[in-house]
Amino acid sequence: MSSAPGFLYGYFCLAGRAAARRSLLLCQRAAAASSALLGLPLLGGARRALRGPSPAAEREAAAATRAGPCGPRRRGYGGMGAVGGGFRPSRVAVVVKTTRYEFEQQRYRYAGLSEEDLKQLLALKGSNYAGLLERHRIHTKNVEHVVDSLRSERIEVRLVKRREYNEETVRWADAIISAGGDGTMLLAASKVFDKFKPVIGVNTDPERSEGHLCLPVRYTHSFPEALQKLYRGEFRWQWRQRIRLYLEGTGINPTPVDLHEQQLSQEQHSRAHINERFQDQRSDISGPHLLPVRALNEVFIGESLSSRENFKSCKPSFKFSLHRASYYEISVDDGPWEKQKSSGLNVCTGTGSKAWSYNINKVTHQAVEEILKIAKKHGSLNMPLNTELIQKVTNDYNESLLYSPEEPKMFFSIREPIVNRVFSSSRQRGFSSKVCVRSRCWDACMVVDGGTSFEFNDGAIASIMIDTEDALCTVLLEE
Repeated sequence: MSSAPGFLYGYFCLAGRAAARRSLLLCQRAAAASSALLGLPLLGGARRALRGPSPAAEREAAAATRAGPCGPRRRGYGGMGAVGGGFRPSRVAVVVKTTRYEFEQQRYRYAGLSEEDLKQLLALKGSNYAGLLERHRIHTKNVEHVVDSLRSERIEVRLVKRREYNEETVRWADAIISAGGDGTMLLAASKVFDKFKPVIGVNTDPERSEGHLCLPVRYTHSFPEALQKLYRGEFRWQWRQRIRLYLEGTGINPTPVDLHEQQLSQEQHSRAHINERFQDQRSDISGPHLLPVRALNEVFIGESLSSRENFKSCKPSFKFSLHRASYYEISVDDGPWEKQKSSGLNVCTGTGSKAWSYNINKVTHQAVEEILKIAKKHGSLNMPLNTELIQKVTNDYNESLLYSPEEPKMFFSIREPIVNRVFSSSRQRGFSSKVCVRSRCWDACMVVDGGTSFEFNDGAIASIMIDTEDALCTVLLEE
C-alpha cells in the first residue's frame, strides 16, 4: 500500500512469485485429480482428498494438466482459484475458541461455584453475566451452523477445543477451520506445517471480534455459500508468509510455554519456565535449534510479561515495582551488532503489519500537524496547512507501514529505544530479511503470536527469518 517506488517494485515482484506458486499448486491439484481417478497413491503437495468430481470437472482438470503452469486460468478470479471442481475436502477439523463465559466457568469450577455464585462474582468484577452468556450463545449457534453445513455435504468433521487441538488432529484433516476470531486463527495456524493444508477462519462473533484473518462476515451466517464457492474454484489461495526462529547460545531452553491455556501472571510465567527448564536436559552451549512454531503475526522479545521487576521492601508481604528495560544486541541483515536498550523488539510479517506493529509505529494527526508547523516555521514548507493536507500525510505514512501478507520479508520495530553515549539505535524500524538478537536480559521472553513463550535470557541468541516453505495456505473469498 506504500506509495514508495521501491515498495511498488517489490509488490510486483511478489505478484510474479505468487503467481508461479499458485500455478504450481494448480498443477498439483490437477495431478491429484488424475491420480485419484486412477486409484494411485497421492504424493507430496498433491495429496489432496478429492470426492466425486463431475465429468466436467475431470475434463477441466485434464485440460489444466495439458496446459501446464502457463495455461489458461479461470476468468474473473485472477487465475488464482483452484481448477477441476475447486477445493473439496473429505475431512475437516473445526477448532473452536473458548468463550469468556466458558473461561470463567472453568476458572472457578474447582471452587464449587453454582451458576448464581458465578453471576454474582462477575457482577462484583464489573462484568455482565447476561451479556457474556448471550455472546456465548451467538458463538455456539454460529459454530453449529458451520458444522451442520459441512456434514450436510458429507464431509467428516472433528470438532476440537483448544486443549484437544494437536498435531494428530492436523494430520487427520484435509483442511482446518478456525471458529472464533483472529486469536483462534493464530492458534489453528500454529500447528500446521504442511504448506498445502488450508486454514480457513470463520468469525463466530462478528459484533465483538474484528476478524481480519477470517472470511468476510457474510459467510458466518451463510457458510454453505462459502463451501459452494470453494467447490467451484471461485476464490484465490493466499500464501501468508510466516517467521521461523532458531535459538542457540548458553543455557537455552527450547521448550515453549503455552500462554493461551495458562493465562499466566508474571510470577506464574517465570515459574513455568523454571519448571520446564529442570524437566528438560539442557546443554551449556547449543547450536542453532529450530523452534517448533511459526509466527503468522509477530515475534516480540522483551523483559518478562510486563517489563517489570519486583523488589521486597522492609515491610512484610509488600513489594514495589521498578521498570526494567530490555538489554540486548541486534544485527539486521547480517550487519554489525549494536547494543540497545528499549521496551522490547517486535518483528512482524505482512499479516502482522496490520496488528501490533502498526499500532507501535503509526502517527496521529496531532503529531503530523505539529511537525508540519515546525517545518513551516523554519521556512522549509511553503504551502498552507489545512486539515486535508494533514490527513493525507498522516494516512500516507501509516499506509506505508502495511504490506502484503504474501511478501517474504519482515518489518522490525524497536519500542521506545534508549539513546545515549552508551546505547544507540541507528534504525528504529525497517524492512529486513533476517534479524539476529543476542540477549543480555535477566527475565526475558520471546513471545510468538501472543500465545507461545520461550525463555530468552543472557547468552541466548535468536535468528529470526522467513522461509517461503513455511507459508500458510489460506483462502480469500469475495465480499
